[in-house]
Amino acid sequence: MSIEDDVTAVRASHCFDEARLERYLSGRMPNFRGPLAVRQFVGGQSNPTYLLETPDARFVMRKKPPGTLLQSAHQVEREFRIIKALAATDVPVPGVHLLCEDAAVIGTAFFVMDFVAGRVMRDPMMPDSSAHERAACYDSMNDVLARLHKVDFRAVGLGDYGRPDAYVARQVARWSKQYEASKIDEIPQMDLLIEWLGRHIPAADETTIAHGDYRIENIVFHPVEPRVAAVLDWELSTLGHPLGDLAWVCRPYHCPPGIDGVLSFQGMDLKAAGIPSEEEFVAAYCRRVGRTSVPDLMFFVAFSFFRAAAIAQGIAMRAKLGNASGANAAERGSRARLMAEIGWDVAQTCDITTNSRPRHY
Repeated sequence: MSIEDDVTAVRASHCFDEARLERYLSGRMPNFRGPLAVRQFVGGQSNPTYLLETPDARFVMRKKPPGTLLQSAHQVEREFRIIKALAATDVPVPGVHLLCEDAAVIGTAFFVMDFVAGRVMRDPMMPDSSAHERAACYDSMNDVLARLHKVDFRAVGLGDYGRPDAYVARQVARWSKQYEASKIDEIPQMDLLIEWLGRHIPAADETTIAHGDYRIENIVFHPVEPRVAAVLDWELSTLGHPLGDLAWVCRPYHCPPGIDGVLSFQGMDLKAAGIPSEEEFVAAYCRRVGRTSVPDLMFFVAFSFFRAAAIAQGIAMRAKLGNASGANAAERGSRARLMAEIGWDVAQTCDITTNSRPRHY
């Protein structure tokens, strides 16, 4: 769909003083001239995102949600910082204008960036596209991920953006803590998965910029060309292991039908559809970054489903508290159990010493 079709009226729980925002921006953005009209993007489950329209221009605002927040979550300040830093690289990101950390303006911290016209694909199968366009879009998405991981993070001022070691161990600890803080019901598979991950963290460590949520839904494709115009939603970014991003974008190859718009690829003719197989996608990434192999890929797939389960549990808690950003938060949050089950299934059925695939995939 066109990104312009992805907005609605501001939801009642996410309203703020729009007149105060207009006055604030008018005095700080040279290219901002009211009157201001505000609408809210329907996608996203963490930081509420708004389309700001004036007679001359359109912008996007990302803000923290209202209410009580989990510690270390919703850090729009970090998101602003990394997008600004990446502007000097070949990773396509929106231009950013300002960061406001004064909660007195609209209730929470926020930042404003350029609106990037284009298309957002909610379904990895891209049902409205041709096979040629699907192939080109997936190749562009693969290329941009490789570009991101080749960025010299120290050279762009992100040397202190995160710890340059032990990413997986820290992520397991962080998301385990977040999961416990937002737990609603017991999920035995999650407990088993957490314990298994802790025992099987690969010894080899690498550090690049990690997006943290790199997937087709967080990408704006050019309005008519099959290429990435901008990568969005950098809230979970940090310095981390690049295979975490690679495995995250590969999760649709392991999901059952009907989950988050993802269709099961089992038994489908991906080649005829123009979509690379998981092996082809990984191989293309390896060529671009100069890797000869991807050790422990299945460990990182299991790790990705663990993160997905913890994130979904946080969404479920925000829905329960009434401060969730997405209109479908309750339904998204209910997937925590299934994500944990898939992750535990992958962990049980793969041999991480040989990096073999789970038997039933």
